Amino acid sequence: MRLLALLAALLAPAAALADEALWELVAQGGQVLFPRHSATTPGVGDPPGFRPEDCATQRNLSAEGREHARRLGAELARRQIPVADVLASPWCRCVETAELAFGRATVWRPLSNLFGRPQAADRQVREMRKRIAAHGRKGSLVLVSHGSTAGALTGAHPAMGEMLVLTPLPGGNFRLGGRLSVP
Repeated sequence: MRLLALLAALLAPAAALADEALWELVAQGGQVLFPRHSATTPGVGDPPGFRPEDCATQRNLSAEGREHARRLGAELARRQIPVADVLASPWCRCVETAELAFGRATVWRPLSNLFGRPQAADRQVREMRKRIAAHGRKGSLVLVSHGSTAGALTGAHPAMGEMLVLTPLPGGNFRLGGRLSVP
């Protein structure tokens, strides 16, 4: 038990340094920030019969999720992170996360939830890769979406409110630089 506590104590500073290095990369701009929407009401997926254009039919942000999105925006502002475009899935939880964190959101259908819609994955991933490849180097492109969509694009499955950092590479490719969370 003492060995586990010692190991955790030794690794905590290394994790903090890794997070700080990732924040420094993001501060340079030119990255793609892929936050998964903040915390929602409990459940998985959306209720039967939901419609993306009708928030009353969806699983939406909880009060905790709204507060977390505000903290994310405050942390990005505190660190003076340059943000270019902010695109969001049409699902209300993503639009609201983007608006609370970044003060704006442009709905972009290729970020739509892929949970229960695997037939749309290839097309959406192609569109996301094209947009990442077209991103200029000033500011960071923000793509607010879902865990299933992040998984299809990157192979990584972020927790609610967690942000993936992607570094664009030539040819529409990218490198997963890491994950950032704001408590």
